[in-house]
Amino acid sequence: MGLGLCACGSIRYYAQAVHGQGELVFKRQPVRKLLRDPAIDPKLAGRLTLALAAREFASQRLDLPDNRSYTSYVALDRPYVVWNVFASPRYSVEAIRHCFPVAGCVAYRGWFSEAAAEADATQMRSKGDDVWVGGVSAYSTLGWFADPILSSMLRWDDDELAGTIFHELAHQLVYAKDDTAFNESFATFVQTEGLQEWRAARRLAPDDGHAKAMDDGFTKLVLDLRGRLKALYASGVDAEAMETGKQREIAAFRQRYAEWRDAYWPQDHRYDAWVAKPINNARLLPFGLYDQWTPAFGQLFRESGAQWPAFYARVRALARKPKVERDAALQALLRGHP
Repeated sequence: MGLGLCACGSIRYYAQAVHGQGELVFKRQPVRKLLRDPAIDPKLAGRLTLALAAREFASQRLDLPDNRSYTSYVALDRPYVVWNVFASPRYSVEAIRHCFPVAGCVAYRGWFSEAAAEADATQMRSKGDDVWVGGVSAYSTLGWFADPILSSMLRWDDDELAGTIFHELAHQLVYAKDDTAFNESFATFVQTEGLQEWRAARRLAPDDGHAKAMDDGFTKLVLDLRGRLKALYASGVDAEAMETGKQREIAAFRQRYAEWRDAYWPQDHRYDAWVAKPINNARLLPFGLYDQWTPAFGQLFRESGAQWPAFYARVRALARKPKVERDAALQALLRGHP
């Protein structure tokens, strides 16, 4: 995920972004130096060793940028590095977008302080918008800084840690301004395909696909809810009927979720907590951004002979196209997807 480092028209936002990024730069410690310290905690050493191995694999085997990103470490004093604030009008499923000189226009605004994020959210709620605040464990500065390994990343399992490094380095390689779905789908494909190669190189069994299958199914349910709400909001009914219909659709989604879980994943309740919390338009915004075009990138990778340099060259060419042409090319790739 990219983080805009400057917000147009907001000195307060700009100041906290500069301060937060500067703090990370100041606190970085070289991983190799830390690993030579005999006093290092063995568990931390193991996690950093794995992260460094994934970093080297990314450049040597996946042709991702070979730079100082993810060769340093920052121990945070908080569970997340930033908190993203998503917002949408009360009767719309479209994000209120924020534009930054570096990242372009995106569907969220990131804060290095949870309190600041909540204050931003409160201000937007006061305008009547639907708002959601979500913690983020890692982000990319798109190569402007040498992004460090963060303590918030080390809570993950081995695959998620390695995959996130692949994902964030992919953002440094190719990035199209004002096209979150393109950028995140590309990085997600690199993460997924890269993990398959990473596991094979380490002689690990292929992933059983359980988590991805369940995640895909849940995302489909959420996108279905978003589609139903979009149709409701476009129906032209009055505000009272709109609100009643909105709550009815959310309740029906919870019922569909329970039926889906019990039918296919009766022993797995990983999404129960998400479904139980209050749901609004803003909470639905991240869904679909990370995988909308991933099958298209899979097709492009196959057409590139499963060769990373050839694949990246074609992705760069897509990134240079106007968005309308880029989307048309991705749709054509989807039609060729097996």
